[in-house]
Amino acid sequence: MRFWILLLGALAMPAQSVVISQIYGGGGNTGALWRNDFVELFNRGPKTVSLNGWSVEYASATGTAWQSSPIDGALEPGQYFLVQLAAGAGGTQNLPAPDATGSLALGATAGKIRLLRGTGVVDLVGYGVTANESKGSPTRDLSNTTAAIRAGAGCVDTGNNNADFAVGAPAPVRAVLHPVVATAAAANAAAAALGAVTGDGYAATLGAYLTKGAAGAPWGAGDALMALLGVVILSFGFRIA
Repeated sequence: MRFWILLLGALAMPAQSVVISQIYGGGGNTGALWRNDFVELFNRGPKTVSLNGWSVEYASATGTAWQSSPIDGALEPGQYFLVQLAAGAGGTQNLPAPDATGSLALGATAGKIRLLRGTGVVDLVGYGVTANESKGSPTRDLSNTTAAIRAGAGCVDTGNNNADFAVGAPAPVRAVLHPVVATAAAANAAAAALGAVTGDGYAATLGAYLTKGAAGAPWGAGDALMALLGVVILSFGFRIA
């Protein structure tokens, strides 16, 4: 029971749970590694979300005509959803196997992406400084070799695209163990290991961690967790495709 309390507490976040986590419009262009444009979604909430009836929409930076690409499926907590879009003539690598495909051709430098549930807008990202619609201010300009990448591995959403997105090398991701899930698992593994060493057992050790330490205990599972957490975050930083 304590495992699930810790896990749900780590996963709980405000605002909408599914967000646009990455945008890349340089696929197949000169100098590009990836052959296709793509949009990546991320579920930052605690519950699985059905994407049936959802869509990804694109418009040029100053355009008013939105093109739509339907998606469906289920997006579990802490997981990514990769939408493969139009291919160019260049590039050297295919994307990882996508969760959905479409034919939208994104602008490499600037544009607008909306995520819709039915007709309701769930998320909006204006990328490139000329984008005339965005949450807050648009991101910096992209290129054939850079993408807009949401901070915190997709978790950060302050309502300002410029603050929430960095510009860097595109790194498309599908299902992967997210740090908050790994952290919950690590806490329990640390409690089990330390409990075995001290003879206090798993439940008592995890309880001491959750209550900020037991009387007379110089350290607890939380200390071991902090040691492991840095490794978890660093390993996740590779964003394995």
